[in-house]
Amino acid sequence: MAQIDRLQELLQIFYTRRYPINLNDLLNLVEYSPATLKRYIKKLREMGAPVRYDFNAQGYVLDKTDDDAFQFPGLWFNVSELHSLLAINELIDQLDPGLLKLELMPLRKLIEKRLNYRGIKTGELGRRIQLTGVGIRLCCPLAFRASASALLERKHLKLRYHSRGRDEVGIRKVSPQRLIYYRSNWYLAVYCHTRRALRTLALERMSEVVLQESSCLEVDELELREHFNTSFGIFSGRPVQEAALVFSRESARWVAEEQWHPDQRAQWLPDGGYELRIPYSDERELVMEILRYGPDVQVAGPWQLRRAVRERLELALQHYKKNKEK
Repeated sequence: MAQIDRLQELLQIFYTRRYPINLNDLLNLVEYSPATLKRYIKKLREMGAPVRYDFNAQGYVLDKTDDDAFQFPGLWFNVSELHSLLAINELIDQLDPGLLKLELMPLRKLIEKRLNYRGIKTGELGRRIQLTGVGIRLCCPLAFRASASALLERKHLKLRYHSRGRDEVGIRKVSPQRLIYYRSNWYLAVYCHTRRALRTLALERMSEVVLQESSCLEVDELELREHFNTSFGIFSGRPVQEAALVFSRESARWVAEEQWHPDQRAQWLPDGGYELRIPYSDERELVMEILRYGPDVQVAGPWQLRRAVRERLELALQHYKKNKEK
């Protein structure tokens, strides 16, 4: 074990102890010689860790407060933490190729240097970790950076937005509230001053994104949660309906292990089927999700959702009737 890791291990022991720990107990935990242990305690003190010897209790203790925890200077991580950081870096790099690569590359090189110093090869990690996305729509890195900057600096954004549903392009002034990564794509939750309402904008539909000097409108956190978190899918809004979906016994084994919504309700049925109830506001994405299961799901209610699914299935069937194989 490298010296850095032993120092981290020793410091963690002190952090988990409320009372002084004597030398013998410490030796049993770290499993190295008394001379080495005393040398590492001295090293911690030299680095600024408030380790002291309590003569009354005849043990070592770390003077600490909840809001003033000692940290090693510079980038000091143990091997497990460095591996985790490098894995996270690899995953982020795959989320959207090129989106954060320039910003993350210096950190990645520093982590690899630290691991190589410990004799650990890192070249395998990128090959062994794979993130597979379906339906990824690449957004412009400039739009992402401007959105993230406005979000953190609490500034307005002015942008051109192409509404996919209405196929219209318009200028929007928005107050960013949240950046959302949902189903392999990026969205910006905003208060739209043009529409005077909360909206969810797809980053790949944004262009000419300009960070403004004016401070953005702050929306109450409770209102944000109610709007963006209470209904199924990315089409947000307060739920107005509850979908009742009945899955066949064959598909139930998969659906029962999925979470469609934090507030979903579910139950097993006597025939081995599975009933799932989901709150929703906008039916568009929910209809698409239901269609994925084809004959293995039936909409029990409400009737508006049942009709919408039936209409989509009938339209699909018409295509096949028109193009019968000869």
